[in-house]
Amino acid sequence: MAMVSQAPGELDDAEIVAASLRTPEAFGELFRRHAPRLHAYVKRRLGSSLADDVVSEAFATAFRQRARFDGGREFGAWLWGIAANLIARHHRQETRMYRAFARTGADPAEDGVAEAAGDRAAAAALGPALAKALASLNAQERDAVLLLAWGEMSYAEIASTLDLPLGTVKAKIHRARKKLRKVLPEETTHE
Repeated sequence: MAMVSQAPGELDDAEIVAASLRTPEAFGELFRRHAPRLHAYVKRRLGSSLADDVVSEAFATAFRQRARFDGGREFGAWLWGIAANLIARHHRQETRMYRAFARTGADPAEDGVAEAAGDRAAAAALGPALAKALASLNAQERDAVLLLAWGEMSYAEIASTLDLPLGTVKAKIHRARKKLRKVLPEETTHE
C-alpha cells in the first residue's frame, strides 16, 4: 500500500485519516489500533451481544465522516465520542443488564473467559452491588466513571470524548463516586 513515504504503522492517527481520503484501505490501521480497547469497553457496558455491532457501527460512522475529522482533537477521542452516542441509544438495555446482574450475580457481559482467576473472584464478590450502583447513576455520570475505570482514560480524554468541559467531567465523576461509595464496600472505592 503506497499512501505516502511512511508505512501506516509509522503515521499518527490524524495522518492516517487524511491518507484514507485518498486510499480508503488505510483506515484499517485505525481499526487495528483502536478496536480492541473500544470493543472491551463496549462489551463491559452493553454485553457481548451488542459489542460487535456498536464497535462496527462506530467505525463505519467514523469512516463515512472521516472528511469531517479536522484533527482538533485526538482521533481516539472522536471515535469514542461516536461510540458513546451509540451506547446512549442502548441506555435501557445497559440499565436492564446491570439490574439483572444485581439480582442474579451473573455478569451478562462476561463470556466465560476471564483474563485471570483473581478478576473473576473480585467480580463475583462485587458484581451485583456494583451493577446495582451503576444502574442508579444517570447516563452521563455512568459514561464518565466507566470511561475512567473501564476505558482507562484520563479526565482530559473523557472530556474530549464526551465533548464536555473538564470541570464538568470532574464533577460528574465526583458525584458518581460519591453515589458508588454509598453502595459499595469501603475497600472497592479507592481513588
